Amino acid sequence: MADTSNQYNDQIEKCRELFIKKMHDYGSAWRILRLPSLTDQIFIKAQRIRGLQQNAERKIEEDETSEFIGIVNYSIMALIQLDKGVVEQPDLSLEEATQLYDEQVAKTKQLMMDKNHDYGEAWRDMRVSSLTDLILQKLLRVKQIENNSGKTLVSEGIDANYQDMINYAVFALIHLEETAQNSRN
Repeated sequence: MADTSNQYNDQIEKCRELFIKKMHDYGSAWRILRLPSLTDQIFIKAQRIRGLQQNAERKIEEDETSEFIGIVNYSIMALIQLDKGVVEQPDLSLEEATQLYDEQVAKTKQLMMDKNHDYGEAWRDMRVSSLTDLILQKLLRVKQIENNSGKTLVSEGIDANYQDMINYAVFALIHLEETAQNSRN
């Protein structure tokens, strides 16, 4: 599991770097987004990944990597919004936003490590397409919870679903990087 922890950190660092660059360019404009808007952004990215996986022809030369990074970052933004609430005007400095990002990553990584221990790294035998489908399933669950005004009877909350989406996306990024490395060797 030490490999998983290091690989996880490497992929999160790539996501974090992009988050910081976008914070530099746009500030915290994302703070005005309500949770359903963030959920829909993640949904668009997941649908695009599924389309890339299913379609033989691509009109835009991009792979799934950038979309999985987007899923990670939008999910972290959603977790921050859950904790802090939505605002009318951007209100976070780069330093504050990065600190909140890191806090959400730490909680989410710990969840991954705990589940990974219990599941015995089963994700390593999964296909990227299956991870995509699981993300889409989580998104449909979140949409249903949002449509129910956040109320659940027996299910985990929205935050756990966003954390799972982050972890599935990181697993997909690890798989994609391993595949790219193997094709170069």
